[in-house]
Amino acid sequence: MTPGPNNLMLMTSGVKYGFGRTLPHLAGVVLGFALMIAVVGLGLDVLVERFPQILPVVRVAGALYMVWLALKVALAKPIGKVASGGRPIGFFAAAGFQWVNPKAWIMVLSALATYGGVLDDYTSSVLLIAALSGLITIPCSGAWTLFGASLSRLLTDPRVTRPFNWTMAALLVASIAPVLFE
Repeated sequence: MTPGPNNLMLMTSGVKYGFGRTLPHLAGVVLGFALMIAVVGLGLDVLVERFPQILPVVRVAGALYMVWLALKVALAKPIGKVASGGRPIGFFAAAGFQWVNPKAWIMVLSALATYGGVLDDYTSSVLLIAALSGLITIPCSGAWTLFGASLSRLLTDPRVTRPFNWTMAALLVASIAPVLFE
């Protein structure tokens, strides 16, 4: 439920496109994150252990991508001036984003390290963690999407939009800072 990259992007999409049009983005976050837990827990963790230099590269690539997204958010025009043909982030782009999201990596590795042995069978533990994480993400990220959709009318005013966009961009950048220094 924290204001990380996924939730801020979902809120922004909710503002810009409404709740219904943001549902594929939300589904991509939910299923992409759960799949990431399953894939990492069931084998990719061996690759990360063998080649630990992968994680810093993912962190830097993810951070640069999120700074780029924050810039796009900061410079976005008020809702009334957005081109009507615009499209929200789709399912596959949102699911793929999980793999360059440094906060997602930290959450995945922490969840697996903490709860990987909760059941007698490790594979069952990983699948349970993935399923529960997906289920928990639905209401948490859905709330951010609804919050954004509820702000859309207010954000047609440029006097409100500019400070809002800069605040959201700053929060997005701030959300990656702790991950970069772990």
